[in-house]
Formats: sequence, structure tokens, C-alpha cells
Amino acid sequence: MDSKNKELADESTSARRGFLSKSAALGVAGVAAGLTACKDDAGAAKGAAAGAAKAAGGHEVAPGQLDEYYAFISSGHSGEMRALGLPSGRTLKRIPVFNIDCMVGWGVTNESKAIMGTKADGSLKYTTGDTHHVHGSYKDGTYDGRWLFVNDKIHSRLARVRMDTMECDKIVELPNVMGFHGMFPDKCDPVDSKINYTTRVFCGGEFHIPLPNDGRDLEDPSKWGALFSCVNAETMELMWQVRVDGNMDLVATSYDGKLAASNQYNTENAADLSGMMSSERDACVFFNVERIEKLVKDGKFTTIAGSKVPVVDGRAAANGDPKTAITCYVPVGKNPHGVNASPDGKYFVCSGKLSPTATVIDLALVAKWFAGEVKTPRDTVVAEPEIGLGPLHTAFDGKGNAYTSLFLDSQCVKWNVDAAIAQFKGDKNAKVILEKLDVHYQPGHNYSSMGETKQADGKYLNSGNKFSKDRFLPIGPLHPETEQLIDISGANMKLIADHTAYSEPHDGIIVRRDVVKTRQIYNMDDFPNAVKPETAGIERKGNKVHVRLMSVAPAYSMPVIKVKKGDEVTITLTNHDKVEDLAHGCALPTYNINFIVNPQETKSVTFKADHAGAFWLYCTHFCHALHLEMRSRFLVEA
Repeated sequence: MDSKNKELADESTSARRGFLSKSAALGVAGVAAGLTACKDDAGAAKGAAAGAAKAAGGHEVAPGQLDEYYAFISSGHSGEMRALGLPSGRTLKRIPVFNIDCMVGWGVTNESKAIMGTKADGSLKYTTGDTHHVHGSYKDGTYDGRWLFVNDKIHSRLARVRMDTMECDKIVELPNVMGFHGMFPDKCDPVDSKINYTTRVFCGGEFHIPLPNDGRDLEDPSKWGALFSCVNAETMELMWQVRVDGNMDLVATSYDGKLAASNQYNTENAADLSGMMSSERDACVFFNVERIEKLVKDGKFTTIAGSKVPVVDGRAAANGDPKTAITCYVPVGKNPHGVNASPDGKYFVCSGKLSPTATVIDLALVAKWFAGEVKTPRDTVVAEPEIGLGPLHTAFDGKGNAYTSLFLDSQCVKWNVDAAIAQFKGDKNAKVILEKLDVHYQPGHNYSSMGETKQADGKYLNSGNKFSKDRFLPIGPLHPETEQLIDISGANMKLIADHTAYSEPHDGIIVRRDVVKTRQIYNMDDFPNAVKPETAGIERKGNKVHVRLMSVAPAYSMPVIKVKKGDEVTITLTNHDKVEDLAHGCALPTYNINFIVNPQETKSVTFKADHAGAFWLYCTHFCHALHLEMRSRFLVEA
């Protein structure tokens, strides 16, 4: 950073800290103060915007040109996942997961309902979701293009999305867990090192609840607990769970597959705010996966209520001997928010949300602690630089530098990991902080291009900011959020673009476009219920009617469909077109039916024909010059 920019950055930081010091220090009032401080930054925002426009010169994606990267981002309480192109910021797809989507028919078709989960009457078990974190499957330490995983915090579910079709194919609900927040796939099998790809997904449970949560111990939170869960990536079935101290936030995994970890707040196991703040530090808990699975294999586990999932005890009191312990609680800054793995595989970084520090933990030393060769868990910490107010999440550029979001300072700070380690050892001349860049405003997650892989390329950093205020045209009380793209390829960070985001995105990953290999059309034979000419038509069994329908632009295979009032009707539709991007829709007015079928795809819906009349079943997806004429008469006889 040149001397003038450094002076301006120091001046800006000093102003923020001065403002905050006049309000409550680092609690809820401190956050409120940070928000108020942003109102004074209007001039700075305009200056930054002008600078960004100038800097954006070489990053424009011209019409007809393709982006360099995909960004896969969670969407918060809309319940979906989003795919964007970067650096353009163009929305490519909204992938429904835990939400109902009446365009594709997610939550409407029988196939999607089976994935989402239903009650005994066939209705959806849940109609809401809260996605927070998206991560991809790995091979050889980088993305393999197979799967994306995303969590649902509100109903403790893990979903898997196929990257070849960008559609959800599996959802599992975690038993005895509430507030499932952090999640991360393994990068290598923890037992068999020859298996160098994702085999498990680790899930951190955040809220303490009675175990089992069936009405007992409601007045005694001291008996409540939280579970860390392991899901088989292939089958999406629960493998085991570990009971822990504290509330788990995010999750990270080592490149050798041996360790998983979760940063934790409330290591006090308290049930109220004052109790949660009583300790000086919180922790990052490490899980020795191989030892956990040895206990499970040997039958040394319990189960909870009706769940058959093996549960082992990972609380500190039961893991005093490092040589047999399955968990290691490393003390870190208070109320940490985030744990991230460096691309070289050496370190995990935790940021103390209520401490202005980042804690660097050496994974080799954690392994030595489990071997009984390191005296205390705290001795695995090799650096703890002071980086700014409200540090949250850390990304990496593959060049030894870390980028941490500063919630209260409304900045991204670039710092050097090796310099931080040298400073921790006593080098007073070590230059840890390299640069600070204002973002707008109150950043949460940030993530860099390929930054969670061994192929971190140091090109782009995305800062996901919780508030936009003066950045976009006003649209009422609910503002869009800002996804700000930063060029980190040079010596200095450059803000190059503001992208809007509908509330409320959280974490994401940036993936090179060559990693993603999508299918252009489906294979009809992949669908056991595919309708072909020899099976098309109407079949009645009592009051159950099965309508097997085909579509070829611009017509359905049956111009007239007749059923009777009171019939249980199943419509199965197969799209026989083979032209890329030629989807057909199927909408039935007043019956709440609407879905699409892509080329060679099959979907079905089941409903009761509970009111008589004539209804036009029509195509909703523009497919042909005669698209408006593509319809069938659906007649319900009284």
C-alpha cells in the first residue's frame, strides 16, 4: 500500500474506532454503533464507487462472452441456492432446495416431494428453510464437479445438489439437532488414504436442546446438549454423532482427512447471554475422525431415543487423555465466528467476533497433541494477530495472505500468515497487516476464487455485506444486500463491482468454470416412469387415474383428458424433445399444479379432482411459435 493510501486507511479506521469507543464496547450496542457510523460514510462511499468504476475497466464481461467463474451462494431464509457468473455478477440460476418453486415445480411434483420429505398425508413436512453455507465435493484437494452441499439451519437438514444438472437430489434431516449451522465435506477419507475424494460431510449443531427433545428436562438447561454429525456423502445417511461442549458455528476439514473442526461460542454451556459471556475465551474443537469411527466400529456408543445413529461422548470431561481423546478444545478469541483452512493445508484460522484477533492453529501440532506430544491444546496456536474490530470469516489467495471480514470496521483486512507467526514468536518488525479496504457495509462472509482448495488462485475476493444503504436505487424498507467483488491479483486490493443480492445470502464458493461439467439434456432412460408411445394414455384403477402424457412442441400427446370428480389423479409427463433448452411446462388452473420438464425429462404430480368443470392444461414455458396453442382440455365430470 502506498503511503497516501495507508494514511487514508488509518484515518478511516481511527474514525470508526473513535466513534465506537463512545458507545458500548463490543456487545449488541457496539453492533448498533457500527451501523450508525455508516451514515457518516456517504462521501467516502461515493468516492469508492468512482474508484471502483475506474478500476473495473478490464473486468467487464462483454455481451456473448462467458464468465471465468461460477459463484455458488446460499440464499438464507429463501431456502434456495444461487448460481452466479463472475466477474459479471449475472444470476445464472436459482436452485430450489428447501423452498417451494412454482416455476420448476419444486415442492409440487411427486419427485421433489419425495426428496424434500412429506407427512403421512403426502403434504410437505416443511415449507420453510434457512440456507447458510455452500461447499463442493473434492478430489485431490480441489473441486471435482460432482456435488454441492448446503445446510438448512432452521430444520437441521443437509441437502446435496448435483453439479451436472444443478438440481437437488438428496435431503437428510439430522436427528436430535437444532440450529444446524456449519457444514463442510471431507477432502480425503480419514481411514483409507488411497481414497482421495469426498466421502463424508460434517455438520455442526448450534443450539443446546434436551436429548431427546421430547418434553423432558425443559426446566433444566444444564442437561441439554449439542451434537456434531457425520453424513455419508454418497448415500446421504447419518453415520455417527458426537456430543460436545459449547455451541458449534462453522466447520472446516483438513486436506489429509484426519481432522474436522468447528469454532465454538458458549463453551460455558450457558442458557442465557450473561452466562455465555462469562469466560475469557471460547474454543475451536477438533475431531479425530479415525478414533471416532473406531469407537463406533467397536460398539462403544449410545443412541438417543428412537434414533439408531451411534453417539459418542466428545465433551472435554470425557476426553482428558490426549492419546485416547476424540476431541481437542483449542482456546481462541471470545465468541469466534468462522474457522477456515489455508490452501497449503497447514493451518486453521478462527476469528474472535468479540476480540479484534484472528487465531492461527497449526494442524501438525493438533495431531501431535492427539499423540500426547504437545502439553496443552493452547500450545497448538502459532499466531494471534490483532487485525480489526469484529473479525468474522477468512479467505486465502494461495500466496500466503489471508483476507478477513471486519464486521464493525466495515472493512476487509489483508494480512500475511507467516508474518503473523513471526510476530507471535517475538519478531517486532514483522509486517502482519498489509492493507485494509472499505466495503459497504458490515461484511459477513467473504470468499476467494478457488480459495478453499489447493488451487487457490488469488484473483477475486467476494465480500458479502449485510447492508447497502446508499449503494443502489431505493426499493422500500427492505434493501438489497451487496456482494462486492474485489480484485486481489495485484499488490493492492481493488473494489471492481457492486452486485445486488436479494436477502439474505451467507457463504459461498467461487469455482473455475472448467470444473463445472453440466448436462445439456437428460437421458430418458434415467427415469423409470418415463412415458413412451407404448405406455402413453389413461389408466383407471377404481378411483385412481393415471394420465401418462408426452410433450413434443407444440402439443401434448392427448388433446382431451377426462376424469371424474373425486378421482385421485396422477399426471406423468415426459418431454420427448431433444433440442437443448427446449423445456415444456404443465399448468392446471385452479388445481395448484405448475411444473416444467426439460428435454427428455419426466416429472409427475398427484392430486384429487375435487371440483368439476373444464380446465385448460397448458404449457407455461415458451417452446414454439405455436406455444400458446399447446394445451389439452382437462375435463372433470361431476
